[in-house]
Amino acid sequence: MAPLPHTRRSLLGSSLAVPAGLVLSGAFAAPAFAASRRAPALVLSGRPNALWGTQSGEITAHSATVWTRSDRPARMYVETSPSESFRYGVRRHGGVFLGPATDFTGTVTLRDLPPGRQIHYRIVLADPADPRRTGEPVRGTFRTTPVSRRHDVRFLWSGDLAGQGWGINPEVGGYRVFEEMRLRDPDFFLFSGDTIYADGPLQAAVPRPDGTVWRNVTSEEKSKVAETLAEFRGNFRYNLLDRNLRDFNAQVPVLAQWDDHEVRNNWYPGQRIEDPRYTVKDVDTLAGRARQAFGEYFPVSDLRGGAEGRMYRVVRHGPLLDVFVLDMRTYRNPNSPDTQTVDPIGILGPEQLGRLKRELSRSRATWKVIAADMPLGIVVADGATDFEAVAQGDPGAPLGRELQIAELLRHIKHQRITGTLWLTADVHYTAANHYAPERAAFTDFAPFWEFVSGPIGAGAFPAGRLDATFGARTAYVRSASVANMSPAENPPYYGEVDIDGDSGDLTVRLRQQGGRVLFTKTLRPGRVGQS
Repeated sequence: MAPLPHTRRSLLGSSLAVPAGLVLSGAFAAPAFAASRRAPALVLSGRPNALWGTQSGEITAHSATVWTRSDRPARMYVETSPSESFRYGVRRHGGVFLGPATDFTGTVTLRDLPPGRQIHYRIVLADPADPRRTGEPVRGTFRTTPVSRRHDVRFLWSGDLAGQGWGINPEVGGYRVFEEMRLRDPDFFLFSGDTIYADGPLQAAVPRPDGTVWRNVTSEEKSKVAETLAEFRGNFRYNLLDRNLRDFNAQVPVLAQWDDHEVRNNWYPGQRIEDPRYTVKDVDTLAGRARQAFGEYFPVSDLRGGAEGRMYRVVRHGPLLDVFVLDMRTYRNPNSPDTQTVDPIGILGPEQLGRLKRELSRSRATWKVIAADMPLGIVVADGATDFEAVAQGDPGAPLGRELQIAELLRHIKHQRITGTLWLTADVHYTAANHYAPERAAFTDFAPFWEFVSGPIGAGAFPAGRLDATFGARTAYVRSASVANMSPAENPPYYGEVDIDGDSGDLTVRLRQQGGRVLFTKTLRPGRVGQS
């Protein structure tokens, strides 16, 4: 797929301009949240504005969900057209009220769309008391999913944004990787967790080892760890200060999942917090607030406004692709040495595991991507004795959370489910890992690949060691030489998946900001295992 024509890039770039009162420079909006904190009666003299841009998601052949945030109470309307100029075929959707209950965010579901087509939309915010008073329209676009296999598919994935003290730095162009990814013109972006760092306050100036200073845009909500709902909301708003990200969101639908830093580092249900920075000591309380903010700030309709709804889901993208989005946080057991010989809870919980197995068996897509927010065979420690992910470093038979993964891998083999591969982030480096029974202690599974990417805008770290239980072997790895290298020293990583509509071949490219392709692997369709 070629990048978008110049005319479309120009239109999207100009449509997301932030009003002059919020502009820091060409790429950044100032951290000015005053309008959203004032009582509505004080701001009704103006017109509602969508200062935070737009996002789309939940794209199907005939529907999509569109998101925005207003700077005050408003009615949200969405107009769609097959024409970029909106000269014909214009339809109006919505009328949703945006108010303080959802932090002035809202979504509109667009229906009866044509499949496999480029859809252009513009969001109009109207004063609830006077529908004639409207703000400047905000424009976006997306492609509905195809119904024919002949359509190529391209998507990108990565995770870990604004972590370890590295936020939006105007001196390096902000989150420039999002502009690079936008020009790849993907069908969607799989945001593989750690979409914010709620536990990572930002300082205005961060000294670097070479004597230079990294300078962050800052905000009130990013000055401490997030505990209140308002602070979690402010963490999501922070990333949207970056113009690169807003332009990207207007063109590329997002498929977002969460991991730990949406709440706090290495959290699990029932955990009691000992960190003195927190006055709230119950992690489940924090998780509920984080979940609500996540649902308010991403176009995920079944999570809006509260803690109900599932993070895990199946997203179908035509005949070539199904994406199985996992939630490896909400249902896990506590972090531990992870050496138990019986583990019915694991990292997914029994209900999620059962649903995943059923949906994999039912899938008729050529490729079945399992989107995991944590890796399978990379050892991720939590302190001196406990472990965070699946592997715990014991190279023998499955123990602890590995038991659940072994059950899933056995199911895939015995049901002869073809075309599976795993995509993940979390560990802050990029790698291609191959798993094979001939190298493994547990052998009742078919070979498969796991591709790792990220961070997309956080600290980079050295590569972790692999656990041999499932026969993991690294085909490629690129990582930082020391812990917590800044994005300026170790540019962001992201992955790209291309599926050819004619042959069905799937090609994975591990990329680094700057246009570098670090590793390429092409997989053939119709196989249970891949070498």
